[in-house]
Amino acid sequence: QVQLVESGGGLVQPGGSLRLSCAASGSIFSIYDMGWYRQAPGEQRELVATITSGGSTNYADSVKGRFTISRDNAKKTVYLQMNSLKPEDTAVYYCNAIRKLLTRTYDYWGQGTQVTVSS
Repeated sequence: QVQLVESGGGLVQPGGSLRLSCAASGSIFSIYDMGWYRQAPGEQRELVATITSGGSTNYADSVKGRFTISRDNAKKTVYLQMNSLKPEDTAVYYCNAIRKLLTRTYDYWGQGTQVTVSS
């Protein structure tokens, strides 16, 4: 079992920066692949960025070059550094932890943190 708690959201002007954090507890953090997803009003949840247990990263095209995902296994925390923010980045951002085995998948979500980009 993994519990995830996001923090760091808020209101920021276009062009500004925010850093989201996702603190995990309850299980061995380092074996999980971690990700950030977001959901805007009336839209489906979409992938923002992922980082594997080995440190490989993947980004949505819309955030490449602006967002950076990282993890600190000692602190059981994953981060999302968001720079050059745009109004279209406005959404609730969710943290995800996933571990896929042959016989089952362990999949956990945080409660989300609101990011609003507006002048």
